[in-house]
Amino acid sequence: MSVEQPPILAVPTNIITGFLGVGKTTAIINLMAHKPSHERWAVLVNEFGEIGVDGSLLAGQKTDHVKDSNRPEQQIFIREVPGGCMCCTAGLPMQIALNLLLAEAKPDRLLIEPTGLGHPKEVLQVLSTDHYRQILTLQKNITLVDARKLSDVRYTEHDTFNQQIAIADTVVGNKHDLYQEGDAQKLAEYVAQVGRPQTKVIFSEHGMIDFTEFEGRTMIDANPPHHHHHEHRKPLASELPMPESGVVKAENQGEGFQSIGWRFSSEKIFDRQKILPLLVELDVERMKAVFITDCGIYGYNSTPDGLTEVELDECIESRIEIIAPRVDNRFENQLMNCML
Repeated sequence: MSVEQPPILAVPTNIITGFLGVGKTTAIINLMAHKPSHERWAVLVNEFGEIGVDGSLLAGQKTDHVKDSNRPEQQIFIREVPGGCMCCTAGLPMQIALNLLLAEAKPDRLLIEPTGLGHPKEVLQVLSTDHYRQILTLQKNITLVDARKLSDVRYTEHDTFNQQIAIADTVVGNKHDLYQEGDAQKLAEYVAQVGRPQTKVIFSEHGMIDFTEFEGRTMIDANPPHHHHHEHRKPLASELPMPESGVVKAENQGEGFQSIGWRFSSEKIFDRQKILPLLVELDVERMKAVFITDCGIYGYNSTPDGLTEVELDECIESRIEIIAPRVDNRFENQLMNCML
């Protein structure tokens, strides 16, 4: 006899947004490390590129709380929506992924990380529909900003960058340790101009944000969106079966940026002594990767501030995604030469 499952009601939900490379994923990893042990959390991650790397970086972290999805003791459940803004095409990619995640995790808290090039107002609109009104309780929207970027018109004139501030209950000036005199004040003034009157501004280093900043209902009302429909959805590179060659390549572009990424079968092993200097020399807006190497499994995260490397417990295959105004065509051959 089947036992009817209780309905999922009023799950506290936070949107954690911010432009490329500001530290959203790092902030979520920090939160996961301090999750109450008795709670089940769900994380919905959206990526601009089609390959999907964030899920592997999050799930592979060396923590007791993040475990294989097939193990019943898992307390954090992660699902990706790669391939651009997850709210496009009437919000279907996001709703499908979110419904599956909620059904699987039955979480005590939901964290949503839209792509840094997505449309946060429309993400908020989807979460505010009648369908989710009883299922989710929208708590504070957190927007991470690197105040040093306020002198760059590529940011201040970018609609998504300003939308992210407009929907924020709290703006976090991340990477505060790297600011020059006047940067923090400039951020406060910019938020006063672009954000809502009650928007709070705080500062953090390395994505360390006190959990109390995430608690409490959002004060942001979702206005009717301006739907931006894309072409008919094609299968994403992250969903394709691995071909005999053991390599899948994908490209995407929009919002003034290009992404290019690769998936490699688990049989392909990379030389860590070769891959590390190649990634260090990259001059791109954003790079994320997980590699199975001869020395173990490693995750890589690159921004204009530099490259970080972290050892991971597991990953099913090597993946890399690069986002830049333009990607150097020579990189692909250099990457292939790093395989053993």
